[in-house]
Amino acid sequence: MISIFALGAGLTNVFGRMVGNQRQGWAILAVMGVLFIAGVTVTYWAEANGTSALQALGLTGGNMEGKEVRFGIVASSLFAVITTAASCGAVNAMHDSFTALGGMIPLINMQLGEIIIGGVGAGLYGMLLFVVLAIFVAGLMVGRTPEYVGKKIEAREVKMAMLAILVLPLMYLGWTAVAVVLPSAVASMANSGPHGFTEVLYAFTSATGNNGSAFGGLTGNTFFYNLTLASSMFVGRFFMIVPAMALAGSLAGKKSIPPSAGTLPTTGGLFVGLVVGVILIIGGLTFFPALALGPIVEHLAMNANTLF
Repeated sequence: MISIFALGAGLTNVFGRMVGNQRQGWAILAVMGVLFIAGVTVTYWAEANGTSALQALGLTGGNMEGKEVRFGIVASSLFAVITTAASCGAVNAMHDSFTALGGMIPLINMQLGEIIIGGVGAGLYGMLLFVVLAIFVAGLMVGRTPEYVGKKIEAREVKMAMLAILVLPLMYLGWTAVAVVLPSAVASMANSGPHGFTEVLYAFTSATGNNGSAFGGLTGNTFFYNLTLASSMFVGRFFMIVPAMALAGSLAGKKSIPPSAGTLPTTGGLFVGLVVGVILIIGGLTFFPALALGPIVEHLAMNANTLF
């Protein structure tokens, strides 16, 4: 687990050195850390509490179904969050067997673009896209000059950032919408109701993020899923990296300007909170309706003793 995170996390320090201010790298690592700790906390809480059906049987040791007994709830929850945050895809427990909310966090990690550490390099540039948007939003709110590491953030940079970020939900949500109304695709679901919906959403999210983990209940080896998951992998990687490279090239071509009284500080706690807020707001607005149809409604149904 340490090895999975080490290179991706270390690149935040490399970024700080490259721009001549290591505090910039620490700020980005802090954003990643806040989101990672929150994810681990929610996943462990959900798995440790188990389901109401298990509790009714007097089984209060948490949800062990689908978990390797050598690792248990703690290591399984931690590993699930790490490997979906870091674009790894390895598993030591069946994500399909997690509780509704426990399985939702790995799903959200991938939906955000695997920016919490992420793949080697991919997590950093994904996070920097959100940083650009956060600086732009802050400039709109308080009238500060939208600048980052001495470069002005203008319309071109914001457009490229939005293009890179929006192409991901186009694949997640678009193909999921098709799959849940196409009879041949619906037949691949091992579970009915919201859990079956989450299986499909997880599959397209994982493929688009090039993660590789899955809700194992879905039979993906069909013509429809082979074709659509392959297209999701292609679009998720190249249609995101091309705008990101265009944004980088645009910023690299600009002259550096010294900070002024109107420049938003991008190394302190306020900036870390701003970036976390923008990530959660964008993620919430984009993915909450789909999550509400899947893991959230499944959790509410579980509390009413309805399982899928």
